[in-house]
Amino acid sequence: MLAGKIMLECSAETYRVEDTMDRIARAFDIANPQSYATPTGINFSVDRAEAANFMRIAKRTTDLYKIAEVNRISRMITANELTLDEALESLKRLESKSLFYSHKIQILAAALVSGCFTIMFGGTWTDFLPAFIAGGLGFAGMLGVERFVEIRFIAEFFASLIIGLTAWVFITTGLGMELDKIIIGAVMPLVPGLHITNAVRDLMAGHLVAGVSKGVEAILTAFAIGAGIAAILAFA
Repeated sequence: MLAGKIMLECSAETYRVEDTMDRIARAFDIANPQSYATPTGINFSVDRAEAANFMRIAKRTTDLYKIAEVNRISRMITANELTLDEALESLKRLESKSLFYSHKIQILAAALVSGCFTIMFGGTWTDFLPAFIAGGLGFAGMLGVERFVEIRFIAEFFASLIIGLTAWVFITTGLGMELDKIIIGAVMPLVPGLHITNAVRDLMAGHLVAGVSKGVEAILTAFAIGAGIAAILAFA
C-alpha cells in the first residue's frame, strides 16, 4: 500500500499502481491479492474474503522519478533481491525524499519552455521575450498561490490572469507582435498533458472511474486556464 500511495501521489496511472501492488504482494507469497485504486484512495486485501485496508490519497503532484523508483524497487522484490524489511525501508526513504527542483529553476524552465513554444507555434523572435516573461511570471504566480490555497484550479486561474495581462501589456507597448502566439506559448507549462494522457490510458485499460475522474480534472484545469485568459481579453 505504501508503494501504491507513493505512485498515486506522483500521478501514476491507476492500472500501473494496482499491477505494482499485486506483483509485490505475490512476491511475498500472497496468492490472491485484491487491490483497487482510484485517484483519491487505495483499497487492498490479501484475499477475497479477508478484511480490506484503505488508505486516503489527499495530495497529488507530478514526479515521474519517484514512479520509476517504485517500479525499480518492485522489480528487485520480484527478483528476490530485497527482503520484506529492506523493501519497506527503501519505500519509506523514497517517500520522505523531496526530489523537486527549486522554485527558481522551475520558473526559469517554464519561462524557457514558454518562449520556445511561442516560436514553435509560428510566433516571431520578437515574441520570444514577451512569452518568456509572461510564462515565467504566470508559473511563479501559480506556485505562490498554491502555498496559500490548496485548490489547484484557483492557482491556475490566477496564473492565466497574469499571463494574459502581461501579454496584453507587451502588445500595447509595442514590444510584442502577436498576442495569440504569446499567450499560447506562455500557458503551455500549465496545460495538464500528463492528466489527459493518464485518463486515456486508464480508460483503455478498463479503469473507467479513474479515467473519467482524471479526465474531468484535466477539463477543469483547461477551463481555469481559458477563463483566466478570457477575463483579461474581455476587459482589455
